[in-house]
Amino acid sequence: MSRSLLNRAASLFAFCALTCSAVAQQADFNEVGRQMAIMLQNSHFARLPFNEELSRRFLDDYLKDLDFQRLYFTQQDVDRFSADYGSNLHNLLLQGKCMAAATDIYRVFEKRVEQRVAQTEKLLHGEEFDFAAEETVMMSRKNAPWPKDDKDATELWRMQIKEAVLGEVLRREMLSKLAKEQGKPDPGSDDRNPKDKVSLRYKRFLASVKDVDEEEIANYFLSSVARSYDPHTDYMSFREMNRFKDGMKNELVGIGALLQGEEDGATKIMGIVVGGPADREGTLRLNDRVVAVDTLNTGKPEDMTDIMFMKIDKVVDLIRGKEGTSVALKVEPAGGPAGETRIVVIERGKVEMKDEQASGELIEMKDGKNGSKRLGVITLPSFYADFEEGKVRCSVDVERILKRLVEEKIDGLILDLRNNGGGSLEEVRRMTGFFIDRGPVVQVKNTLGQVQVKDSENGKPIYGGPMVVVTDKSSASASEILAGALQDYGRAVVVGESSTFGKGTVQQPMDIGRMLPLFAVRNRAGFLKVTIQKFYRPSGSSTQMDGVESDLKLPSVSDALEMGEAYLDNSLPHDRIRRAPDFKPLEAQNLFIPRLKELSQQRINGSKDFTYVIEDVLKAKERIKANVVSLNKDKRKADLADSDTQQKKRNEERRERFQKMAQQDKETLKFFKITLEDLEKGADLKSYDPADESGEFMRRAKDETEDLDETPKWPTGLDPVKRESLFVLKDLVGLTESARMAGVIK
Repeated sequence: MSRSLLNRAASLFAFCALTCSAVAQQADFNEVGRQMAIMLQNSHFARLPFNEELSRRFLDDYLKDLDFQRLYFTQQDVDRFSADYGSNLHNLLLQGKCMAAATDIYRVFEKRVEQRVAQTEKLLHGEEFDFAAEETVMMSRKNAPWPKDDKDATELWRMQIKEAVLGEVLRREMLSKLAKEQGKPDPGSDDRNPKDKVSLRYKRFLASVKDVDEEEIANYFLSSVARSYDPHTDYMSFREMNRFKDGMKNELVGIGALLQGEEDGATKIMGIVVGGPADREGTLRLNDRVVAVDTLNTGKPEDMTDIMFMKIDKVVDLIRGKEGTSVALKVEPAGGPAGETRIVVIERGKVEMKDEQASGELIEMKDGKNGSKRLGVITLPSFYADFEEGKVRCSVDVERILKRLVEEKIDGLILDLRNNGGGSLEEVRRMTGFFIDRGPVVQVKNTLGQVQVKDSENGKPIYGGPMVVVTDKSSASASEILAGALQDYGRAVVVGESSTFGKGTVQQPMDIGRMLPLFAVRNRAGFLKVTIQKFYRPSGSSTQMDGVESDLKLPSVSDALEMGEAYLDNSLPHDRIRRAPDFKPLEAQNLFIPRLKELSQQRINGSKDFTYVIEDVLKAKERIKANVVSLNKDKRKADLADSDTQQKKRNEERRERFQKMAQQDKETLKFFKITLEDLEKGADLKSYDPADESGEFMRRAKDETEDLDETPKWPTGLDPVKRESLFVLKDLVGLTESARMAGVIK
């Protein structure tokens, strides 16, 4: 599973894992770095020479991690770091002396941020910006040179702040314009002025930069060392590892609230899990602002920790605790008088992340004179599994849904793996066996070149009918194993973006604490998540870099963006090995891909929505290539006006068309929802409206600008990719049935 998706899921919820005594202890991160360096040399798949070249890569990655837009460090700073540490970081790691260098670099970064934020205040309270001047800034500076010196950095920062203010001014004017046109309240009327918004934004950033301890600096630095081997080798602090484990379980212990940091320093309640601890207690409301936390609920004012400008992950650490214990939140109620606060006490409990669980649908689609087809859809957001207790397994959940769909006599099946960043290798191996006879699913090669073939578990498939797998650029790792195996076997048609992400490596978490001296503090040493293997499809091709290419490609804006393994630093190369023994693919012609392509392309050519996507792809490519943003207000307003005009024309066209599509859907489609909860109860299938969002597991705060967005929602909740996938499956079902009747296939 990708680290970004796990961090996002974990940081949004308050959950527990630590004890107070563990928090008080501190590991020796010099020794942690030394042991991690030894583990990398002994365990990493690539067996890179631990030398000066790698040392410079450590430094480059660390600087990039801290200052990815090259706005804070100067070339003078970088030259000094290079002279002091560039050729020696590998030695400092092995000598157990890395933290002095890591801390030195971080403190310079902190100082530069302080300087830029101080400059921000001067710029915001000085002369007015001239938005008539012909100036531009780069959209992305990741490949730009570092500012030469303080003078160069000061001018570069002036342009950045000017762009930030202009962007906020234009956003505010556009909101006012839309509100006036629609006869609605202006959501920005009570907001801070643009300069104050920008000021608070950078003050919060500075607070987050300064609010670090040695463990966090070690985390930044050691993560950069690990990622210098490949993008997925990583150092995970004790805190991060707990979030990783809970993310894989799809279950958290906390209050069941979605948190968001506000620019003014408070933490806002953006969502409440239905039936969760906060929901059951009933006092906490959407848009309430949390300003302090008493993690032990002692009731003593001195135990209330001020969380203003505190990073969200630290707020989460304060709110989390053991199941059954209580936490007290000091809250400013939404809509209340300024300065009013109240104390909300909530008992912590388990919170299921139901939106991250497998789910199913049965869709009855009328098929003209042929009656109707019953099409199943299984959506799997991740390959989750509880590694410790084994109570939660996505393959078990998918198996239950699939068996129910088979009982309902489906004619075809869609497996939706979009936005699925992967997860457990064993879960995907087991799941692939639901759709193929026993045989190789994935081949795994270690650093010695030894290849192990992992077969599916089932002797016979649970479902053997027509099948479509839907993927996108975010489908990675385990998703690519499943999609690639089913494609190799000729078992399913892969539909979606041009290819999947391209992560073809296997990582193993290793407890660094076990390698530390006997009496050292071990429980907060963290883990090394190290790449130990590459995996290959049954056909012998690695998914590394190339991913799984779709059989039927659908237009997507993602294809204009730099997404995927190929765009990450230090990626391992693509390669091939021999095909797996006992790999026996089905007849390729049984999937009728040439005919499916022809029918799909006809629909795409006639689709207004895909036409809009293609237009957006071309514009996105132009913007990325140009890589500049104008600071001339009139030009920016003209560009915004053009975009607004285009969007209004699209919305006008869509409203009329979507109304007809929705009516047609009512006549031709019927939807039934299959949830794990309903399966547990043995409940009958329930018909539902996919466009109705009231059944979501979380109540979410409404964005203040949401009412001004007049973009109509997809008819019947079917986005263009899902709708086209259903048509592809219907075509596949029809072609398969015709071939069977003709005796071409059995």
